[in-house]
Amino acid sequence: MPATGRFGFRVVGGGAHPVRPGLSRGDRYDPRPMGDDRITGDRPGGDLGSLIDGSDIRRVHVLAWRDLDDDEAGGSELHLNEVTRRWAAAGLEVCVRTSEVPGEPTSVVRDGVEVVRRSGRYKVFLQGALAEILGRHGRRDALVEVWNGVPFLTPLWARGPRMVIQHHDHADMWPLVLSPRLARLGSLLECRLAPLCYRSTPVVTLSTSSRAGLIDGLGHRPDGVHVVEPGVHPRFSPAGRRDAEPLVVSVGRLTASKCVDVVIRAFAEARDRVADLRLEVIGDGPEQSSLLALVADLGVADSVAFRGRISDDDLVDAYRRARLVVSASISEGWGMTLTEGAACGTPAVATDIAGHRDAVDDGRSGLLAADDSALSGLMVEAVGSRWDQLSAGALTFATRFDWDRTATEAFRILAGTVPSR
Repeated sequence: MPATGRFGFRVVGGGAHPVRPGLSRGDRYDPRPMGDDRITGDRPGGDLGSLIDGSDIRRVHVLAWRDLDDDEAGGSELHLNEVTRRWAAAGLEVCVRTSEVPGEPTSVVRDGVEVVRRSGRYKVFLQGALAEILGRHGRRDALVEVWNGVPFLTPLWARGPRMVIQHHDHADMWPLVLSPRLARLGSLLECRLAPLCYRSTPVVTLSTSSRAGLIDGLGHRPDGVHVVEPGVHPRFSPAGRRDAEPLVVSVGRLTASKCVDVVIRAFAEARDRVADLRLEVIGDGPEQSSLLALVADLGVADSVAFRGRISDDDLVDAYRRARLVVSASISEGWGMTLTEGAACGTPAVATDIAGHRDAVDDGRSGLLAADDSALSGLMVEAVGSRWDQLSAGALTFATRFDWDRTATEAFRILAGTVPSR
């Protein structure tokens, strides 16, 4: 859905904030590594190569809203890229169809994956489906749909092996990007009408808490929703020295749903108790001008740096220099930036929502806030006497996340949809 990127209505800099969803301290994430019990149903065994050999799947088509090169690309696009590039390396032919990226070629090959980028931001849902129906991208043995708010409704027109990747529902995000009337229509489509079409289609999601949200919020069948955790790129690792002045980083698109204004307000309160605390805001987006004004209004402009979009190397450096990664997002399938930071030995302070609950082992790799007002106190606590313990816990926690395993387990679900011979 139109909202996220890597890096009621909300009014930044003041005004009313919506009631934050999902702040129950229950439904705590199980910190054990993903095992067979986390993937329900009977699935074929073996590694990725043997799964491919035994599946009769040789060419996979993928329908997704945005490409990784899109200015608003985020965790969903990163996840798809990491999975499909491993599928291609293992011998699959993979073709991904997305909306166009302005100023970029309509077709590229990235890491062995063919990416076709045509149609506008919203037309891609109809035109992408029509292209598949008319066979414009060639034959396929299996189809993967990335359901990011607006569905492609593949069960209505696609036959053969297929599955859906769905990070989370967008019920709380529709009002942030659409008028009230259109937001109600979008929510009706996503939460009530479309799920009826997917009753027999397996859904892969990233976290236990997101699985619960998809079952409770969208009515997906419990035995049809499978948790396959994401990985962490090896570039994210501990090295170098932390900044002498304690640094907090916020990483992600500057959109209403990321609630960076909440992070800034919490930081300003924490700085009253930790005088040399600093904040770097990494990412860009439509909220930037309002956030700059908020920083000035709070009198913390000298301790907050807006760095915009930065390179992967600079992002790794920021995590390594920082004491904390902080997120106040209202909706996530998985807090990718939190586990990236953890792999660099940088603990997290984040809102206790679905997705964050799984990306943070509360009390060990970071601290989860029951509400926005708790964030500042947890920042102070985490950069203080508990930091060494939380940093060590973050490193340990991050070792469980492996993109190779993610790609293998996702394909295991897809291979399980091939009829038995």
